[in-house]
Amino acid sequence: MERLTSGELDAPLGERATLVQFSSAFCQPCRATRRILSEVAGLVPGVAHLEIDAESRLDLVRSLNILRTPTVLILDASGRVVKRASGQPRKADVIGALGLAVEE
Repeated sequence: MERLTSGELDAPLGERATLVQFSSAFCQPCRATRRILSEVAGLVPGVAHLEIDAESRLDLVRSLNILRTPTVLILDASGRVVKRASGQPRKADVIGALGLAVEE
């Protein structure tokens, strides 16, 4: 199981879970994904949303095998990747997947 630290992400992890979004500059679905993840992070206490520019963080992109943008990783409180998805997610799916991260 992959685990990410706040040091690797250059940002603090959420208290309960973290939504990590890999984006690129000209990616249309990335904008909608940013909006969805921000909304969800606002709805669920203790959840942080981090957006990472894939082009400026090729080290992470390679180590996590990110093949397209947007790619979303859902981390639990300890930074363990509990779910990952490529493409624009549906809000309901993000909320459902967050349940996996925060229930433990």
